[in-house]
Amino acid sequence: MKKIILSVIVLMFSYTITHAQGGIYFIAKGGANFSKIAKQNFNTSYHAGVSIEWDISKKVGIQPEILFSQLNSSGSSGNKDSKLNYLSIPLLLRVNVTKKFTINLGPEYSILMDSKNTIVNNAGNAFKSGNFSVIAGMQLEFNPLRIYARYDVGMSDIGNLANQSEWKSQIIQVGIGLRIL
Repeated sequence: MKKIILSVIVLMFSYTITHAQGGIYFIAKGGANFSKIAKQNFNTSYHAGVSIEWDISKKVGIQPEILFSQLNSSGSSGNKDSKLNYLSIPLLLRVNVTKKFTINLGPEYSILMDSKNTIVNNAGNAFKSGNFSVIAGMQLEFNPLRIYARYDVGMSDIGNLANQSEWKSQIIQVGIGLRIL
């Protein structure tokens, strides 16, 4: 019972602080991913999650996010199809160019939650468990709606096979967000 009461107090306190500052917003978001690994063609998948927009000043803010993001790839021979499900955690710098236009830049770390692929690796999974990438994008804000597009470039080799060329991901994300608080 004490834990429930403490949890309710913490939630109420968090809600009060959020609305008192007026510069923190909670956003539900989702959209399309156009992704590829290495030199393959782009394939369509999706992403969904939540973000917090925290404007530190009129011009600058931060935007941490938690997203479920799927990366699909297919090889030219058809026997290298992969579907990778990631928990992605971007930490973006928000540059508020105008009240309605924002540029987002920053790092992202993605944790591989599940993979379905036809690539067989006798030692285990053909893909590493994490991916570090860099994001650059833009966002239009029409309260409470957000429309965004961004480019996510993988910096780490996600392949886990011996004697392979580097497998780096590239994702173009296009989506919408809705301010919920």
